[in-house]
Amino acid sequence: MTNTKSNIVLIGMPGCGKSTIGVLLAKRLGLHFVDTDLVMQAGEGKSLQRLIEINGIRRFCEIECGYVQRLQAVDTVIATGGSVVYYDEAMRSLAAGGEIVYLRLPLAELEARLGDLNARGVVLEPGQTLAELFEKRTPLYEKWAEMTIDLSGKTHDQCVDAVANNFEC
Repeated sequence: MTNTKSNIVLIGMPGCGKSTIGVLLAKRLGLHFVDTDLVMQAGEGKSLQRLIEINGIRRFCEIECGYVQRLQAVDTVIATGGSVVYYDEAMRSLAAGGEIVYLRLPLAELEARLGDLNARGVVLEPGQTLAELFEKRTPLYEKWAEMTIDLSGKTHDQCVDAVANNFEC
């Protein structure tokens, strides 16, 4: 990739496969890979869930936004945390250096994939359901997406193919 937007930025709901697809996509395209959740966990020395417990949702999202804005990546597939779309400044930073790809998975398939949301470090308001979270975030993913890939019923390899076909020379 030789244009000024050398990164591929994956956004989408928790459990849609951003990290798994991101690693496979980076390998396929010969790019670097970074997972912003892992960068934040390493930087803070705590799991996402522990960070939410200690800091609360608002502060957690501020920390996440800071890590995303400071990210220096070139020729990289970036898997983001699902809540990054709450912050325009973080998304503008990602969009400045990369193509934003929304990995869309229907709610029913997300529910089948996800176990305990609280154990995953998902930003949920008290009492909020996955369906409510899905309804809140979907318009934000659609707003920022420069490309949308429907993952419904696809294997990881098919998902990687769907994204890679848009970026290979």
